[in-house]
Amino acid sequence: MTNFRNKSGSRFRNNTRSRAAFWLMTISLAAGLWVVGVLRNDATLVMAAETEDAGQALVNKLKSLRPDMPIENVSESPVPGIYKLELTGGTVFYGTADARYLFAGDLYELGETDLINLAEAERDVKRQELMAAVNIEDMVIFSPAGTTKAFISVFTDVDCGFCRKLHAEVGQLNALGVEVRYLAYPRAGIGSDGYDKIVTAWCSADRNKAITKLKAGQILPMLDCVNPVAEQYSLGQEIGVTGTPAIVTEDGRMLPGYMPAEELAKTIGI
Repeated sequence: MTNFRNKSGSRFRNNTRSRAAFWLMTISLAAGLWVVGVLRNDATLVMAAETEDAGQALVNKLKSLRPDMPIENVSESPVPGIYKLELTGGTVFYGTADARYLFAGDLYELGETDLINLAEAERDVKRQELMAAVNIEDMVIFSPAGTTKAFISVFTDVDCGFCRKLHAEVGQLNALGVEVRYLAYPRAGIGSDGYDKIVTAWCSADRNKAITKLKAGQILPMLDCVNPVAEQYSLGQEIGVTGTPAIVTEDGRMLPGYMPAEELAKTIGI
């Protein structure tokens, strides 16, 4: 059953991403429009709005039009009469309480000194919660020799060029006090050649050496074992990973794509 809850946002972060979600495409009235559509009004809807919670009436209307829409949560937004709908994968829609209008995008609050992206702030919280539930023993970790000042979690593939570029700077990140925690994200999907390679890394006696060799383009004998690769790939999809490397900070921010070591360290506060 859909959960209902009130939420408050935190400050806007400059690295917010703009994603074109699948459902934005399927229910938009015209390509490129920010407004997704106008839901039809009818007598049944009017009666439902009078007798049901407005948020549930909005969900019911959407489900009648798109039964397979993966709505995870609906909650009141800070704007009176507007409800927020969260979809699997991080896409957010907003709809009116009378279930007539739906629009896509992030909701910003105009703060005293800056813009506050309320939707992205909540995505950060959710990512932080999901990442905290991952068993650290299921990651491939490169730790600093000295004091660890911060850590990043990186969804990685062994074949992508920017993943290799980032890996070449892991030593530099470690020297800056940044611990790098790898999670598997074979871009071609489960059962692909890239999947087999990354499973080999996770099944190796020395995961760190194996992933370093694979990222250097070396060919290793394929290994198989009980491994978390498929689970981590699914987690990546759930938190909105669309490419590799995808970096998640300790506070749940998503930094999509490669970033030079020095710049990355500054971005996470080092």
